[in-house]
Amino acid sequence: MQKFTVHEGVAVPIDSANIDTDQIIPKQFLLAVSRKGFGVHLFHDLRYLDDAETQLNMEFNLNKKEFANATILVARDNFGNGSSREHAPWALIDYGFRAIIAPSFADIFNNNALGNGLLTVKLKDDEVDQIFKYIDAHKGCKIKIDLEKKQVYVGDMSFNFDLDEFRRHCLLEGLDSISLTLQNEDKIKAFEQNIKNFTKPNL
Repeated sequence: MQKFTVHEGVAVPIDSANIDTDQIIPKQFLLAVSRKGFGVHLFHDLRYLDDAETQLNMEFNLNKKEFANATILVARDNFGNGSSREHAPWALIDYGFRAIIAPSFADIFNNNALGNGLLTVKLKDDEVDQIFKYIDAHKGCKIKIDLEKKQVYVGDMSFNFDLDEFRRHCLLEGLDSISLTLQNEDKIKAFEQNIKNFTKPNL
């Protein structure tokens, strides 16, 4: 998993609440089991005017020139609600997003995102409002997120955010579930060897 310490990138606003996982990655694209290739289908129904994904909806911010190569997404309450599909953070990451800023996130999406290296930043409603207003006045601007200091920098403004220390440690070190398990590889091998040497007692 890619480490997240400090990231600065173009921020794209999607000024909607309750963006669900079916909007993020519709069900018809869930057949693949690899984490790669979902980015092109991200926000399919909003980004494209046709099912073949050949006609872009230029009213959708992700398709606008000023938000090209955006790596930070700013949204409203309850981002990621709906089904528990892990493909949603996979699609966001595959597109190129490193972080999402919103007042709140659906619990399952939040856990899936953090577990895959996608930082979820919870800010107060009025703070998110300020960020939306700043982006609207400075389209294509960059936002800086410092996970070590737990700070978001937008223009001359800064906002504090909190994150569970275990999740923060994993993101800072780039540790997913497999990496965490492999930190105990010696103990696992020793346990496996003990199991091999174990003789079941007679009952």
